[in-house]
Amino acid sequence: MYSLEKLSGVNVARKTVQVIDDLKTIKLLADPLRREIIREITNKPQTQSQLARKLELSPSSTMHHLKKLREAGLIKVGRSEVGAYGIVEKFYEPTANLFIEDYKKTSSKVQKYLIHTHVERLRGMLAVLQLLAEKKGKLIQISAEEIRGMAQEIADLLPEIAKKYEEEQVNENKEILIIRIYSEALKSLISKGAWKDFFPEVL
Repeated sequence: MYSLEKLSGVNVARKTVQVIDDLKTIKLLADPLRREIIREITNKPQTQSQLARKLELSPSSTMHHLKKLREAGLIKVGRSEVGAYGIVEKFYEPTANLFIEDYKKTSSKVQKYLIHTHVERLRGMLAVLQLLAEKKGKLIQISAEEIRGMAQEIADLLPEIAKKYEEEQVNENKEILIIRIYSEALKSLISKGAWKDFFPEVL
């Protein structure tokens, strides 16, 4: 669903989740610095100068990245304020609280970059499951190759699950949304297919 922000007296909607299936935009989001800019302004709308100081960038470099993100429809000017010396400062914010890339529609080069994020998030979830398994005297045994394979399957499932949240009203922050969507993907994955009997004593 949407959270509403005001800009010059007009309600401007921010999506809760947006699935990105355009290859050009996915490539743009694959840049770590641009992802960090989006993370910063998701927590709190900020100006170009504020971002430049926080990320230790030059004003011109910061503006370059902001321009690219704005052209792609990933960020917007939430509000403008007159600052020191009468200079109008623009406060940037994302157009959605969470962006999910459609893994299947990316190039193999971008997939290699994205899969690392999915692997790390999966390891975090498996660590929690291991704690549950230990209470039952069990041990989750999984190889690096299996983790990568599971991460790829989760990456494939995420867009379908995330699309449900595009139309739902979800009053949760970005991190909670990520946990909810990933946990749904993991639950779907291990309830069927090759992973169905992988954690029989844990879940």
